[in-house]
Amino acid sequence: MINTDICIIGAGPVGLFAVFEAGLLKMRCHLIDVLPQVGGQLSEIYPHKPIYDIPGYPSITAQELIDKQLEQIKPFDPTFTLGERVEHITKQDDGSFIVETNDNTVVHTQVIVIAGGLGCFEPRKPEIPNLHLFEGKGVDYMVKDPAKYRDKKIVIAGGGDSALDWTFHLADIAQQVTLIHRSDSFRGAPDSAEKVFKLAQQGKINLLLSHNLTNIHGNGYLSHVETTNKEKEVIATDADYFIPLYGLTPKLGPIADWGLNIDKNAIEVNTLDYSTNIERIYAIGDINTYPGKLKLILCGYHEAALMCQSAFKFVYPDQKLTFKYTTVNGINTF
Repeated sequence: MINTDICIIGAGPVGLFAVFEAGLLKMRCHLIDVLPQVGGQLSEIYPHKPIYDIPGYPSITAQELIDKQLEQIKPFDPTFTLGERVEHITKQDDGSFIVETNDNTVVHTQVIVIAGGLGCFEPRKPEIPNLHLFEGKGVDYMVKDPAKYRDKKIVIAGGGDSALDWTFHLADIAQQVTLIHRSDSFRGAPDSAEKVFKLAQQGKINLLLSHNLTNIHGNGYLSHVETTNKEKEVIATDADYFIPLYGLTPKLGPIADWGLNIDKNAIEVNTLDYSTNIERIYAIGDINTYPGKLKLILCGYHEAALMCQSAFKFVYPDQKLTFKYTTVNGINTF
């Protein structure tokens, strides 16, 4: 049995930052993730995607961010169980929990922190004929390695941040990038939309607004994508790769059966400390919900910090949380 102070379910950026905040308060962490590597969706889905809203980094790739966070938490020596899914939690008489995975790993912990991002997820797929015939043969639902698309003709579909960011990023890599969106405005960040509009004005990308996807074609491998415009005209766009970026469909998996208050596949929390309706269980990051919730990594970091302040009382019930700063070798610590 693994003994720890905090068991964090999810080893993405928010879960990793919770390790740092817990470490500052002398609390040990063990992380469990169903993915075979640390990094969550950032490492699994878009490791090379640039991120622009991390303080101190005008631009940093998803994997670089994870690598920096691993370096940051190394002094606190967290432990990991990867490639396993948490199946059961059992509350003990003293308030602590026994956590069990599908591979029979058992963890005894004082506090559980759910930082599982979107939980189990799968890409949302456009409803067009023959889509499944080209999966792995020109249709990709995520960009793992941008170099794959060098000097290729790429068609991206979507109107959110992911579609905008990848359009901007692949414009300098691919031979041709076409962005298709069914509306004439975007849901993504205004700054990202402005960058994409400028690329279109400069002739660096093709922008098809108010276009609806109707079909994709090819002879064993994708050759072109069909859309219709407002006038119902059929437009055929040559494509080596078609990348529909419509987001992910979240599924909580076993978490949904733990007695937590759930609203639309997200866990309801108290914004005082991001605690759930079950004492000693917290939820931080994209997996939680509350009025005014923003699904940003930065917001998850904030939630992790407040959560750790609250969790301290369960790990050290006889101690009061105080801070005494000293300077050792020129470094401020406590």
